[in-house]
Amino acid sequence: MKISVKRSETADPAVALPEYETPGAAGADLRANLAPDDRAAGLTLSPMERALIPLGLCVELPQGTEMQVRPRSGLALKHGLTLVNSPGTIDADYRGEIGVLMVNLGTEPVHIAHGSRIAQAVFASVARAEFTEVETLDASERGTGGFGSTGEG
Repeated sequence: MKISVKRSETADPAVALPEYETPGAAGADLRANLAPDDRAAGLTLSPMERALIPLGLCVELPQGTEMQVRPRSGLALKHGLTLVNSPGTIDADYRGEIGVLMVNLGTEPVHIAHGSRIAQAVFASVARAEFTEVETLDASERGTGGFGSTGEG
């Protein structure tokens, strides 16, 4: 799959484009591309604070695909840093700058340096549904059982 990438007007061209760290990686690492005034100091997220971290990138995806923005497991384990809307979806027709909505669920402030790997992108095909209103639905073994109805754990 080929993805066209354009840097935003304020993006630092020295920050690497998304890239896969290993040959078997499913997600391409996304890097913080902070505003010029924030680059030297970086940003710090206090516990329970959230912020929109810019990537400095706009993308053009093939029709019928999406870009899923997901947390990095190491940041989640070590610092409690994750994404508020995970996975975030970038639609094929969106052309604006991509930002990552991060939250610090840990107990200590977390520093985000300019150019640091903060999230990952996974690309997927998208099926479009057609919705039809009906009077009844076919019966199933589960029926109307909701949360916890299929057993514990």
